[in-house]
Amino acid sequence: MRHIPRALTALALATTLLAASACGGDSGGPGGSSDDAGGKVTLRFTWWGSDTRTKLTQQVIDAYQKDHPNVTIKGEFGEWSGYWDKLATTVAANDAPDIIQMDEKYLREYADRGALLDLKKAQGLDTGKFEPDTLGAGEFDGGLYGLNAGINSFAVVVNPAAFKTAGVAIPDDTTWTWDDFARIAAEVTTKTGGKITGTGTLGANEAGLNLWARQNGESLWTKDGKLGVSPEKTTDFFKYILKLRDQKAIPSAEAVSQDMNAALDQSAFATGKLAMSFIWSNQLVAFSKASGQQLKLLRIPSADGKAADNGSYYKGSMFWSISSRSKQQKAAAEFVNYLANSAAAGNVLLAERGVPPNTDIRTEVTPKLQPADAASAKFIQDIGKDLGDPSPAPPVGGGQVEKIIQRYTTEVLFGRQAPDAAAKAFLDEVNGELK
Repeated sequence: MRHIPRALTALALATTLLAASACGGDSGGPGGSSDDAGGKVTLRFTWWGSDTRTKLTQQVIDAYQKDHPNVTIKGEFGEWSGYWDKLATTVAANDAPDIIQMDEKYLREYADRGALLDLKKAQGLDTGKFEPDTLGAGEFDGGLYGLNAGINSFAVVVNPAAFKTAGVAIPDDTTWTWDDFARIAAEVTTKTGGKITGTGTLGANEAGLNLWARQNGESLWTKDGKLGVSPEKTTDFFKYILKLRDQKAIPSAEAVSQDMNAALDQSAFATGKLAMSFIWSNQLVAFSKASGQQLKLLRIPSADGKAADNGSYYKGSMFWSISSRSKQQKAAAEFVNYLANSAAAGNVLLAERGVPPNTDIRTEVTPKLQPADAASAKFIQDIGKDLGDPSPAPPVGGGQVEKIIQRYTTEVLFGRQAPDAAAKAFLDEVNGELK
């Protein structure tokens, strides 16, 4: 996973957003007299992503503008690395785009400061075809601040060719445990003479810790925006990572550290050095393309070997949000409705942002998906019966947890901190960010 900038905690953003909130946030209701009067409407729409995403998104914009000649939509797009700094700057200047592609890491951050419209109040937005769990991913404090643009779930990705080379059978992911995972990964390393390592580390992002916590009756975040994982379970998490190291199931500490900052196409898994890794299911297409292999998604292991106890849930791969300060909230909501519920948009975007959460659109586009997208969609469908409630969105300051857990994972792997000391330091630092 990539590094998350600190832009949202900048004083200018905090001051401006709090001022905006004090001025009424979204209490003014959907605005846009030009739209109501049938006049010309201009909307700004921002997203991050690849050239492919931009091309497909522009096709959808063009189709919408053709059917709505009074609406002009100006796309503002860029790479992930600079996206959040730019968004923070525009919001701080009270010049936010009308429609914002939002990530879970920052959803509550923006919403709590009054920068996002409660979509339950938006006119022209229909969520009737969304499964309740997929709506819950963008809902907190009684409001809906992000409409799920695509479903995914944390998963183990497997390179079957690597398993074949090792002469190791791909496990049954409906019954495997964490002990099974460690044993199988170590077996791959041993049988290939170290040419292929069994798996990447579980501590490369916070999703691994969150699933570990959920399997043990806890959660990384609580619904009221606090840390919900105990020092004991965090210690156990770091101990397990050490177990993987000691069994040579994962690469060396130095290799793990380097891989955390590698581009996707240069990652150890994409370049064939790993048999397994941990990814979000909607990343299957990108990893398949980068590796040139037909890959397979597996469920996350559990402590007891029961898939229903592995803590997994439907996560929004990203969300559609609307600025609370937009002067064209009704027109913005109508376009978001088109993105989410239109077969025309669905047939262009397919699963580029994840499996469609609208069940009708999902049925419409599934037969048209490329193999990797189809595999991701099937995985999402297959695991549905075993999933728990959506995980609470990170609180203000929670967007920093990924880089923090990466740092303490490497401290443990290099032997510079014991698991219990790393757990305490990790939790203290995260709590400091939340304050």
